[in-house]
Amino acid sequence: MGDGLESLPDDIETLKAALIVARAEAAAARAQQSDNQALIAHLKLQIEKLNRDRYGPRSERTARLLDQLELTLEELESSATEDELAAEMAATKTMKVASFTRKRPSRQPFPEHLPRERVIVPGPVVCACCGGARLSRLGEDITETLEVVPKSWKVIQHVREKFTCRDCEKISQAPAPFYVIARGWAGPSLLAMVLFEKFGQHQPLNRQAERYAREGVPISLSTLADQVGGCTAALAPLFKRLEAYVLSAERLHGDDTTVPVLAKGKTDTARIWVYVRDDKPFGGPAPPGAVFYYSRDRAGEHPQAHLAGYSGIFQADAYSGYGKLYDPGRNAGPILEAACWVHARRPFFVMADLAENARRKAKGKKPAVISPLAMEAVRRIDALFEIERGINGQSPERRRAVRQELSAPLVANLETWMREQRAKLSRRNDIAKAMDYMLKRWSAFIRFLDDGRICLSNNAAERGVRGIALGRKSWLFCGSDRGGERAAVMYSLIVTAKMNDVDPQAWLADVLARIAEHPVQRLDELLPWNWRHRNKQVDQAA
Repeated sequence: MGDGLESLPDDIETLKAALIVARAEAAAARAQQSDNQALIAHLKLQIEKLNRDRYGPRSERTARLLDQLELTLEELESSATEDELAAEMAATKTMKVASFTRKRPSRQPFPEHLPRERVIVPGPVVCACCGGARLSRLGEDITETLEVVPKSWKVIQHVREKFTCRDCEKISQAPAPFYVIARGWAGPSLLAMVLFEKFGQHQPLNRQAERYAREGVPISLSTLADQVGGCTAALAPLFKRLEAYVLSAERLHGDDTTVPVLAKGKTDTARIWVYVRDDKPFGGPAPPGAVFYYSRDRAGEHPQAHLAGYSGIFQADAYSGYGKLYDPGRNAGPILEAACWVHARRPFFVMADLAENARRKAKGKKPAVISPLAMEAVRRIDALFEIERGINGQSPERRRAVRQELSAPLVANLETWMREQRAKLSRRNDIAKAMDYMLKRWSAFIRFLDDGRICLSNNAAERGVRGIALGRKSWLFCGSDRGGERAAVMYSLIVTAKMNDVDPQAWLADVLARIAEHPVQRLDELLPWNWRHRNKQVDQAA
């Protein structure tokens, strides 16, 4: 069998033309392959999202899996577009290969609230067919492209004219406008941007100063720090109102996370504590809110001081520092402990993670031992979460009724099963430790059965500190204890704004512009949920 070379033409020009065609066909094939890979990645991502919506997070790593799929899709989409352009360029060199065009999903129209700028493309003045000049307008075709206007800087001059009296020669002048900070030189929008980038986007002030200098506005680091300190002090009364609101809730979520803080020649590990009010799971009308506190260590005296005047339901992990809060003889009233089933499930899940074992095996690592008891515990706990997903957002009475009917028998069976299996295990067995964690606090774990306000998990508090955990790599450490306390105040305000679907930067800009003249008796009007309601009324009136 020949290799086909005898069929090739001897003419150089013909060979060149054939080579161009072959290259164009290869480019089109590569573009088609890249498009197929991007489509597969897109479909995998959609499947995972649909499964997450339908069945809930099947594992602790589901969020990371979605992030990885999105990153993969991003890279494949970029590669597919590059290959498409290369195929188009190759196809223009020959008439024998059709240009490859990717099939993209239909794009949603741009939001109606965005301003539109019309750029008129001049029409023809003569007919392209006959050359006649008698043209009449038939209509128009509009193609929209989304554009962004780069950030611009400006200096606002506040001019106060002076007047002299012809009769008494006394000089009169309007008073100077109020500023957020005494002798303030920065406008509220600039201050809001600096605050939000530092505490909401985790961009340290030195990086902000470098960027502003490149934009032609040199601002020293010390000057920016001065503005941050002044704004935090100005916003402190609003933080106090938010604190009072959050700690008046019937039920609180609590959690903490580490923050490095600068010390002499090293960094110490400090703590940021968060308490979250979120009544949405049981259909409560109160807006959500979060309040943060900073401490140099994790001593139990800190949460005891934070919640010294609180009484109600407290959902948190089994940290021993919370122990004194559950003393029935507290002066402020009793605090009922509600344990987190996610924390209880986690050690079982680690010992039953088949997917992680498969990954370890694929990398040539020794797989961990899969425990049948751990798998059974996870299956039983997941059945409770499946019931919870069906009653999320319903009234406390409805939630309690469903739990008494469906969840209570499952919980009773789980307790009986765990006590039977625990009796067969040694004290140092990992499964035994996970079971003991639950059985020693069983009354706190089953409290949700008799109270529809209680959630099965402490995810609300964990979501509150997630941003801090993600931002630690950017800001590395707090500069001092005072810096940690300032960060706690700003985290409280920014996270609460996000929880109420309010743009934190826009809200901060408006609050900073008004707070100096705002009556202290009406300070609650500036809280994010009231601010959003007022803005809606203004928009409707306009």
